[in-house]
Amino acid sequence: MKGIIPCIVILVALLSFAFGQSETQQQSADSSSEQEVRQAIEKYRAALLRRDNPALEQIWADDYFFVNASGEMLTKGQRLANLKSGATTLESINEEEDLKVRVHQNTAVATSRVTIKGRYSRQPSSG
Repeated sequence: MKGIIPCIVILVALLSFAFGQSETQQQSADSSSEQEVRQAIEKYRAALLRRDNPALEQIWADDYFFVNASGEMLTKGQRLANLKSGATTLESINEEEDLKVRVHQNTAVATSRVTIKGRYSRQPSSG
């Protein structure tokens, strides 16, 4: 029995070392993930302002939908067509609150409040 306890302690320590991350490693990974999310959001914002359809086509999932300021629900294809035709144009996207990014394992949640000025379905919109 006395020989088993040291073996269990060593086994637990090895498993912790093999599968665990130190708090510093986890914080570093979270910080890196947070930066990736911030960069992706900035690329998205820039793509919207430039009406960069190829970039937006990659960003938006095939089942993406958007509800515009008039309450119309648009599919990815409709939204891309509006951008291409100029029916949708954005002059500015201003951050009103600091962007907050929270990383939870392999998921990130980003929250912010923005004011957008432009046209949706050729109708002026801001807010």
